[in-house]
Amino acid sequence: MNKTIIAAAILSASAGAASAQTGINIYGIVDAGYVHESGGAAGNVSKLTSGVASASRLGFRGTEDLGGGLSALFTLETGFRVDTGELDATNTIFNRQAFVGVKSGFGQLTLGRQYTPWHQALTQVGDPFGTGYAGGAKNLFPDSSTNIRSSNTVLYTAPVWNGISADLAYSTGEQAGDSAAGRQFGASAGYSNGPLNVRLAYNSKNSDVALAPGVTPVSNSVARNTLLAANYDFQVVKVYFAYGWDKGFNSAPLANSSNPFGGIRPTPSTDSSEFLLGVSAPLGTGTLLASYQQKDDKTSFNQDAHAWGIGYLYPLSKRTNLYAAYGAIDNKNGAGYTVQNNTETGSGDKAFNLGVRHAF
Repeated sequence: MNKTIIAAAILSASAGAASAQTGINIYGIVDAGYVHESGGAAGNVSKLTSGVASASRLGFRGTEDLGGGLSALFTLETGFRVDTGELDATNTIFNRQAFVGVKSGFGQLTLGRQYTPWHQALTQVGDPFGTGYAGGAKNLFPDSSTNIRSSNTVLYTAPVWNGISADLAYSTGEQAGDSAAGRQFGASAGYSNGPLNVRLAYNSKNSDVALAPGVTPVSNSVARNTLLAANYDFQVVKVYFAYGWDKGFNSAPLANSSNPFGGIRPTPSTDSSEFLLGVSAPLGTGTLLASYQQKDDKTSFNQDAHAWGIGYLYPLSKRTNLYAAYGAIDNKNGAGYTVQNNTETGSGDKAFNLGVRHAF
């Protein structure tokens, strides 16, 4: 009798825990492709690589119903290279995303390593390539480093109201003696209604180094990035637009800083703007992607650039597709922009991609 009561109690507790736990999902992307790069000092480069369209990743996402309209949530996501099986960042476990938070009717609050509102506006709204492939916005827009994701971040996402959305992010610099050094601030506001989707985003990064024992303090101008992104679905074709303003130290760092074209080393712009116009359209059973970009360097170096890209996605199923893409850049006055893909910075001013992407 006692054994029966104990067993019933255990089953009841387990059932209660199971009902409280809404769900835990394992998800990911496996992306491998052939990449051919040319036009750089390294000459022609051919390789099998990982994450051409989307970085290969493995993630865990979960929620728990806390009652009263309140729920807890978390995401843990790591990146890996499918061509070698290695982690894509050394000495890390969940380098892509790692956060926990709560959600209610008043919005969502999360803490940890997360995407910036600026990056989300570019990849979700402004770029038909989603910042991947050889034609993506990464080629000229400063979509790298802390502009993509930031650590030690508190992110508030407001509930969508009549198509209006908003995000607010703050990242602590965590340098003793100076609360401003290393901190980052970001925000976005958007509107989505029917075929129209538009978003304005901002990112600010303080690159100062605080005085500490054995450390020389460094003072830099604050990097500020502003982005207006939009798309409109005409059914037959979807048109994309993005315009960015960059001002301050490290506001537009060169993705490949190793002087890929030789000669005099290019100088990263501290005052620039970018423009993108793109389209996506059904073609056969797949999707055609295309974009044109301009970089306007407003410093005395005047290192402008023009870029274009074209791609085709062919679905084998809802979760698997083949892809082909080509991108090219015309650098002016010694500019050093390279044709990238979602994971790699590229070695030249032209690149071709051919691969397969599977999401699970």
